[in-house]
Amino acid sequence: QVQLVESGGDWVQPGGSLRLSCAASGIIFSIHSMGWYRQAPGKQRELVAILTHNDSTNYADSVKGRFTISRDNAKDTVYLQMNSLKPEDTAVYFCNARHDFTRNAYWGQGTQVTVSS
Repeated sequence: QVQLVESGGDWVQPGGSLRLSCAASGIIFSIHSMGWYRQAPGKQRELVAILTHNDSTNYADSVKGRFTISRDNAKDTVYLQMNSLKPEDTAVYFCNARHDFTRNAYWGQGTQVTVSS
């Protein structure tokens, strides 16, 4: 019943912006933390941003000041606003939901972000 569907990935030139969306079905934001992860070709999946039910946030050092994670409870959607994009941001971006107590986690299929000129 839980389903996470990412969208918004695209090609963009360095310095450009994109907003990724994660439509979350079967997720209760009051007891789940939401996150964005990314995986570049040949590299490990890494944390990008985390958003808790009380709006606490954590960001990877590499994206601080450039990326913003947010949530729209009415739309059951989590966003990742990405500004000042760099070529090293190129990756498949995955939406993640984690139960705050059980730590059960769910993943979306990912959306491709390519930053190049």
